[in-house]
Amino acid sequence: MEMMTISQVSKNLGISTRMLRYYEQAGMIQSLRREGYAYRIYDETAVSRIRQILLLRKLRIPVRQIKLILENPDAVIAVEIFRQNMSELDEEITALSTIREILGHFVEELSKTTALPLHSIIPQDDTILASIESLGLVSINFKEEQTMDKLKKADENLSKISDVRIIYLPPAAIAAAHHIGEDPEMHANMLIDNFVSEQKLHRIKPDLRRFGFNHPNPTDASGFHGYEAWVTVPENAEVPAPLVKKQFAGGLYAAHMIAFGNFNEWDAFLDWIMKNERYEFAGDLQDQEHMCGLLEEHLNYVTHMEQCDTSLEELQLDLLMPVRLKADGR
Repeated sequence: MEMMTISQVSKNLGISTRMLRYYEQAGMIQSLRREGYAYRIYDETAVSRIRQILLLRKLRIPVRQIKLILENPDAVIAVEIFRQNMSELDEEITALSTIREILGHFVEELSKTTALPLHSIIPQDDTILASIESLGLVSINFKEEQTMDKLKKADENLSKISDVRIIYLPPAAIAAAHHIGEDPEMHANMLIDNFVSEQKLHRIKPDLRRFGFNHPNPTDASGFHGYEAWVTVPENAEVPAPLVKKQFAGGLYAAHMIAFGNFNEWDAFLDWIMKNERYEFAGDLQDQEHMCGLLEEHLNYVTHMEQCDTSLEELQLDLLMPVRLKADGR
């Protein structure tokens, strides 16, 4: 039976190693370990399963539903899920058609004279008002990394960042864990979680915050990289090795929340700052060693530790980007 390494699967199927690890943590695929070999390997069954996942994701089937389909060989489950998604698409298509008709009406009316203000059109037509008010918010959003260039372009067009918050992160003492190699996120996060649990830090400091970032960023298709995990600690706290106590300078950040796994939204987030008229990026795009100053914050971490919750589906993160007001900002 032919085996493939994680880097080979990543390159051949066009999916990042990080997403492969996410699918494995979610229990959707399983890798193997070969004696004397440090990296994950996948057999034909696992590679076939990954292809199925990617196919269903291209059809916009959510991860939780894909997991149900894969876990239940009975076609009844798949049929029910597909019908549900078809129904949702029908509703979306109807809404989009309604929007197109209304916009067409506006174009027709506004084209009659350049002096006709928009507010004079909308109140005059009760039917249009009723149609607009009946519409739900239309959201066409691919939430995970895609394997086709066409889908990537569609994601860029349809997944616009519109929920950015500007926040201030105060300076803080932190305990930091760093690992380079296979599964660096798992190793670094485990060190921090164990430290928090042993010290009961989430009870001593219920306002603690939990951050992480690539250190360094992956530089090639192998996805080989490092990860550094942080947790804020009291100023007088002692931090045992191999953890290191550091000082976080804090500062102004743009924040965008994602569900765990939707790391592809980093691209749209960076695009947002490049086009923003008020703020500009305050990190260093050349500093790949420290992920350019970007951070990922584990939200509701205290509850996670109290409940010993390991579910990834409910995990939310803030993508954090250092920013500053432009010189002519107002």
